[in-house]
Amino acid sequence: MVRRNRGPSTRSIYLGLACLSLALHLLLAVFCLSVLQTTCVLPTSSSSSIPRTDSRHNESVSHTASSSTASSSDKLPERTQNKEHRRLTANTLHHEADDTLREVTEKAKEPTGAAKTIQKVKGESKLEALFEHPLYNLPGPELQPDDWLLRQSASKEEGYDDMDWTSDVETYPPWLRFHLGISRWELYNRKDPNLAQLTHYLATQRILGAVQKTGGTQLKLLISFPNHGQALLKPMKQSRDTETDVNLFYFSDFERHNAEISAFHLDRLLGFNRIPPVVGRLMNVTADIREKTTDHKVSRTFFTSPAGNVCFYGQCEYYCSTEHPVCGRPHLLEVSLAAILPDLSLAPRRSWRSPWRRSYSRTKLAQWEKNPNYCDSVKQTPPYSQGTRLVDLIDMAVLDFLMSNMDRHHYETFEKFGNETFLLHLDNGRAFGRHSQDEPSILAPLQQCCRIRRSTLLRLRLLALPDFRLSDVMRESLAQDPLADAAPLLSEAHLSALDRRLAAVLQVVHTCQEKHTDVIHDDLDRYDQDSTG
Repeated sequence: MVRRNRGPSTRSIYLGLACLSLALHLLLAVFCLSVLQTTCVLPTSSSSSIPRTDSRHNESVSHTASSSTASSSDKLPERTQNKEHRRLTANTLHHEADDTLREVTEKAKEPTGAAKTIQKVKGESKLEALFEHPLYNLPGPELQPDDWLLRQSASKEEGYDDMDWTSDVETYPPWLRFHLGISRWELYNRKDPNLAQLTHYLATQRILGAVQKTGGTQLKLLISFPNHGQALLKPMKQSRDTETDVNLFYFSDFERHNAEISAFHLDRLLGFNRIPPVVGRLMNVTADIREKTTDHKVSRTFFTSPAGNVCFYGQCEYYCSTEHPVCGRPHLLEVSLAAILPDLSLAPRRSWRSPWRRSYSRTKLAQWEKNPNYCDSVKQTPPYSQGTRLVDLIDMAVLDFLMSNMDRHHYETFEKFGNETFLLHLDNGRAFGRHSQDEPSILAPLQQCCRIRRSTLLRLRLLALPDFRLSDVMRESLAQDPLADAAPLLSEAHLSALDRRLAAVLQVVHTCQEKHTDVIHDDLDRYDQDSTG
């Protein structure tokens, strides 16, 4: 075997070739890098002229930030990673809720309530036709100075001393004009343009504070707005289509936000105008309540549910616990907002125990449930023995029967007007609980006393006609509420129940007329005299 020896010259040649190859590779790498930089990096002048609001740019930045966070979290212990993930998720949901709420609020900037335009074919609005009917345009009694609850010019003597009021009532905030419009005979005038401005105010104004309202059995909040406005909030606790459990007693039922809204609309359709204006609103539980409240009874009950929703429960007799919380989705919450009546120091109210109050017992019956002639003793008892108090109470019974409200234990009146005034139809949260079942006992005042206002009866008969069907005008009226954009405030089953119950009321009146001759309280005789005189 012959071994060849490579000389020094051969090794020098190999070494030179290796160095040349390495130099060529380095040169090629530098060239490629310079080309890539020239292609991908925009000139400074060009980049400065591109707006930062490009959505693709934002998505890229967001994706990069998320990727960076994810990669850095890989280095954390598992427990720390989970905590960081929950925090990021909560922040993301909060921002998404804010964006959604902002969109809804922008929609709500349009006038709501009576002023919102109804989408309809010209001439086919049953609601407009109803309110144009003569029965809804009867001239009211001429109001004297003592027939107004408050004087027409707000002043320090009336207690509104926190603001500098001008002499022009039109410059007052809507809630104050509502107070000044309350008269002996009605809470508001349906034709008053301030009604639409008030509901718009409640639906869109910035929220300054939220505290729990004392009294009552379930959670309610007092909301504060700019210009010293306030509203009573009732939150959504169950879906709108949920029907009350048949095994629940009437005094154990949930209060419903959509019941408060619907009761206001129904009261207006009946021509009563005795419920303070109520409007629906979509609120951010975190931004509008948790971050604004100074009430520890509320703030200390906030928590995040296993589903990631922000919840709270406050303090009250019923359903204020972690088992029955009020929860956003994850931050957004439907609520009803009712206009607040004038402070009791300015306009004291008297609370009256209803003669047909239920026993609020699981075993006992009230006296009126055992005695069919109970009304005879009521008629002999002031204030039901004279004036219109008895037919006022029967008006309220008709309203309660139509919306299946069994929780009418008291009612209120303004003290200033004595017994010659209307009844306030307050606190209707337990209405519209069941659509598949009617409760005839609610009509006991009408059945036992066989008395009803002529104007009320004529309006009920009108609402039973196909051209003014109660379910149709109720559907159209509720469609004006801001929350109706998400889903109907009352299901079709509840609307159909209104027509069925209306027929039952008219049947009770018919039965009374077959037995008695003095069923009708004629409150329209003066209009008849005016038209024939």
